[in-house]
Formats: sequence, structure tokens, C-alpha cells
Amino acid sequence: MKRTLAVLLPLIAALQAAPAAAQSMFRGDATHAGVTTSAAPRQAPTLKWRFPTGDRIVSSPVWSAGTLYVGSDDGQLYAIDAASGRQRWQLATGGPVASTPAVAEGRVYVVSYSGGLHAADAATGALLWKFAGEGERRFEARGLHGLQPRAQTFADPFDVYLSSPVVANGLVYFGSGDGHVYALDARAGTLRWKFRTGDVVHASPALADGRLFVGSWDGRFYALDAATGRELWRFQGGVDALMANQQGFQSSPAVVGGIVYTGSRDSNVYALDAATGRERWRFSTGASWVNTSPAVADGRVHFATSDSSLYHVVDAATGKAIHQQPTQAYVFSSPVLAGDVVLLGVLNGTLQARDRASGALLWEFRTEAARANRGWVLSADGRFNTPMIYHSQWREGMAAGTERQWSVGSFFSTPLVVDGVVYIGSADGNLYALQ
Repeated sequence: MKRTLAVLLPLIAALQAAPAAAQSMFRGDATHAGVTTSAAPRQAPTLKWRFPTGDRIVSSPVWSAGTLYVGSDDGQLYAIDAASGRQRWQLATGGPVASTPAVAEGRVYVVSYSGGLHAADAATGALLWKFAGEGERRFEARGLHGLQPRAQTFADPFDVYLSSPVVANGLVYFGSGDGHVYALDARAGTLRWKFRTGDVVHASPALADGRLFVGSWDGRFYALDAATGRELWRFQGGVDALMANQQGFQSSPAVVGGIVYTGSRDSNVYALDAATGRERWRFSTGASWVNTSPAVADGRVHFATSDSSLYHVVDAATGKAIHQQPTQAYVFSSPVLAGDVVLLGVLNGTLQARDRASGALLWEFRTEAARANRGWVLSADGRFNTPMIYHSQWREGMAAGTERQWSVGSFFSTPLVVDGVVYIGSADGNLYALQ
């Protein structure tokens, strides 16, 4: 009996640790399915702690061995004690960190606007190496979104994320504003291969069965051999030659059961055969971007939209609608399935918890900035006062409007749930822990 216990106890401990260990990169693991084994609360939680950074948080927090890692637009990568909210270390990267970190084998990896990928010691924050690439930039186009003058090239203010790295089999993969997808040796930072797309790659790659899947702002979605970078297939999404509004893959894919699910700014969610790239189905939102990364489990696909401000659930096999619910405002944050709860961050400064089966709203957490609503950015029902925010199509009008919009503490960050505690970053510069 003693010998049996000696064998079983380490196994039990490993199994108990496995769910938490799976939260060490964007969307949980390399497949980006958006599912956690830790259940979120069904009753309104209280604030456990709040950690302030020097600028807005677009990055999503990840967890490893009791430590949270998150980037901030103040240019820092932070390591924070998950229990207390106290800082363990910070690393200056030289540019906004709008990428979600990945932790593997004692190292943490993250992309910064200073260009390329940083690798640091997960325990101390000491920089181990940096890979520069060919430089970061946002997606841009002439007359973007109908902005005037039409001959002017504008950087897209809604291209808010940087690609989040995926680590597997000794390699780290990420996309770049220089138009490439990179694979580096995870220990040394040396280049293994790079693949050029036609434009900026800020979506986060997903990895399954030796294939790497990622979309580009060129309107194409790619499958690459993870070992060599060889193109296996590509899928052509929508192209908007007039004002580049209805094109580009800002959503990161999820791979489940041999199917790749991804959203697009062409206002579709696609289900593609992972082996061949053949389209299984598409779900049209009308004319509303799908920037969220789909969460997929139990035969259902969960995602949300921008302009139409809807939370959708569709059948994973057919793409047929199951139900939809209003979110009141645009959604860029990706849904997370946590037990029988779905968590969804909204740009009006609200974190929503919904019943996973019905989509019914269970509770909301609002930032102080959203409650204060300075400048009447929000209407009484939580919607954006869009005509007031985006009052000009000339020059910097849209950029100024987005700054007003984000002043309510918008949630671009994707929620993380570990041991029943919900962690999420906000454009108000705070990382929140709710319990």
C-alpha cells in the first residue's frame, strides 16, 4: 500500500497542477481554444486587488507557478504575485507591450513595439536575448475607413494588438508588423525560419498537429509546416479595395477537432479544414468585424462583434446560429469558457459574465472610469455616443475619437481564470483580480 501511494501521490499532484499550467500563453495553450478548467464565479465577485501600470493594458495576463505576467503600453513587462498583487519584477522593452506573454521552461517571451521578441528569465526578469526582426508597424492604407483626404495613408487606430508568441517543441513562433511569421530557437533566440505574408501580421499563431495557423492583414489565412515554415495552404478572405475596412485577420485562430475557426474584419467567422484549408462553413455578421478569437468547446463556437455589438454562439459543425445576445458596445476581447460561465471584456469598460448554455447575463464588473463616464462617452444604457466620439472623418479625427472611447477603461485584454479568480487588464492601466 505504501508503495502504491508513493506512486499515486506524484501522479495526483501532477494532475491537479495541470489545469493551472495550461494558462501560460494566450488563450490557454497552443491551440487557442479559449477554454479553462477553472470555473469563473456565477455571482458578482469583489475586487481582490488592483495593480496599476503606467499606461493602458491591451496585453492579456498569463499564469505560471503562482505568478502573473502581463505587458503594458508603458513599455514594461510585469511579473506580479497572483495571490497578493505585488510586483515581483518588471522589464523595460523600449516600446508598448501590446502582446500577451508566453511562459515555457523558465522563460517568458513577449513582443514589443520596439521591434521583435524579448526573452526573459521568468523568475528574475533578467533579459536573456532579443530578436529584432525588421521592425514593427501598424496596418495602414489610403483612405482607411473612409478617412479624408482619400489620397492620405493612415495607420489603423483599431490595430491595437501585437502578435502573441506560441512556444512548442523548442521553438517560439510569432507574427510581426514587418509582414513575417517567425520561428526562433526558444533557448538561443536564433532564427530557424521566417515566412513572408503580404502585410502586417498581428494575429497570434495557433499550433496543432505540426501545423502553424495564422492570418495576415493582407486578407489571407495561412497554414505553415511548423518545423520548416513551408506553406501548406492559404485561404483568401474578403478584400476591401475601396477603404480597407472589410478585410484582414485581426482575430487569432482556434484549432479543435481538425478544424480551424477564425474571425475576420471582412465580417465573417470561418471554419476551415486544418489539413486542406477547405472551407467548411462561414458565418456572416452582416458588416461587423470579428476581432475576437473564437472559443470552441462542446460543439459550439463563441465569439463577439464590433459595430453590431453582439455575442454569438453558433454550431461548430454547421455554423448555424444557436443564440446571440447584445453586449451594448464593441468587443475586441476574446471570450473565455470557464466552467458554466463565459467571460467577455467589452470596450465600454465592462467585464461581462454570461451563462454558458443560454448566454444570459449573470453579472458585470465596471471600471471606475466607465462609472464616472467623463465627457459623456457612454449613453445611459452603456452604448457609445458614437456621433459625438467620431465627429470628423478628416485627418486625425478617428484617432482622437478612439482615445475618447478608450478613456472609460476599455477591456481589450482577454480574461484569465485561475482557481476561481478572474484576472483582466484595462485601458485604464490597471490589472484587476476579481474573486
